[in-house]
Amino acid sequence: MCGRFALHPTLTEAVREFRVPRREAEAILVDNDDIRPTMPVGTVISEAGDRHVVPMRWGFLPDWYERVDGGPLLINARSETIAEKPAFRAACRARRCLIPMSGFYEWQVLGPRAKRVHWLEPAEASGGAFAGIWQQWTGPDGTTLQSCAIVTCAASDDLKHIHARLPLVIEPESYAKWLGEEGHGAARLMHPPNQGWWRVEPDRGPPRKDQLF
Repeated sequence: MCGRFALHPTLTEAVREFRVPRREAEAILVDNDDIRPTMPVGTVISEAGDRHVVPMRWGFLPDWYERVDGGPLLINARSETIAEKPAFRAACRARRCLIPMSGFYEWQVLGPRAKRVHWLEPAEASGGAFAGIWQQWTGPDGTTLQSCAIVTCAASDDLKHIHARLPLVIEPESYAKWLGEEGHGAARLMHPPNQGWWRVEPDRGPPRKDQLF
């Protein structure tokens, strides 16, 4: 799964990789070592063939939620069932997004009260983004909020000892397919990357607050 991640963007590379306006990337894709659920995250969406960077709440809000806390916090959507779940199926078909990242943190369960944190980042500098889905939620008072979830898949064999699931990664050559710019076929992208795609650094977790200054 994915519950904490980081983004350390290089502006020029982000603009080139995602083909988004520089002013949007500069304003929204900001450096952060510890991105958590309910925080705003930068997402890349495609509208009429034009890509934009849009801030969204990490925590998908189904249409029937009357409040932002009106049900379970939906930060992940399983690739195996995303097309069937009432909360996600419409977004899966029509509102897919890319979530730029530099890597994520995962906690390996070692026992009833023991966990070991790992940092996972792309092993090569070829780029990649989390696969996401999004939608605009409207509250009873007319308040609107755009929200998203990260799609997950089964872990590759080399990482199953850390966690059974991984965030789904979309590589640059498949961005257009995931965003719907090349028609149908996004379902074929819902599989873990090849073994070795993620580089693992054990015992590296998010910075503690007392380490920030």
